[in-house]
Amino acid sequence: MVTIDETKLAHSAPDDAQGLGLGVFLCGLGMHVLTHVGLITGQTAGIAVILSYLTGWSFGAVFFVINLPFYALAYQRLGLQFTLKSLASVTLLSVITTLLPLGFTIQTLHPALGAVIFGTTVGIGLLAMFRHNGSLGGLGVVALLIQDRYGFKAGYVQLISDAVIFGVAALLFPISVVGWSLLGAVVLNLIITFNHRRDRYIAT
Repeated sequence: MVTIDETKLAHSAPDDAQGLGLGVFLCGLGMHVLTHVGLITGQTAGIAVILSYLTGWSFGAVFFVINLPFYALAYQRLGLQFTLKSLASVTLLSVITTLLPLGFTIQTLHPALGAVIFGTTVGIGLLAMFRHNGSLGGLGVVALLIQDRYGFKAGYVQLISDAVIFGVAALLFPISVVGWSLLGAVVLNLIITFNHRRDRYIAT
């Protein structure tokens, strides 16, 4: 029987840096497309998008600030390394989404195609981050904390929070915006569902 020495398969610091960097860049690209066509998404990013639309502030700045309260929770629940990776990833995403419009302008893009591009790029980006024990912080940490303390599954917490976010969006934006946004959310979650399998991924 062949055994695998997991210590030889552990990610090195350069491995994590390139994996997280790639993931954050793809997420930033997807968010640039999403905000260009005026759509929304779920989780903490969705809250930041809605606030940026309502206030006129940049998504990057709002997303960075709105994540600040979650770092203490991340430290308690997932440790220092995860928290530092999340802080670095959120900061980098904020910078990327602020700089991308300066060098990448989109002339014509239908919201349906924009939703699919968003869901695809962010889905792949998050997969890359998950494989290097990274995240974009936010409500996902709260969901894990609730699961630990009360036994209520984190996935259900996230579904409820997304339902609330999209419900609020339905009161603020045209129904077409919410509809195309849901398409993007479905594409993103299908990519995560079909591809995020830790039992098929050996490296740690």
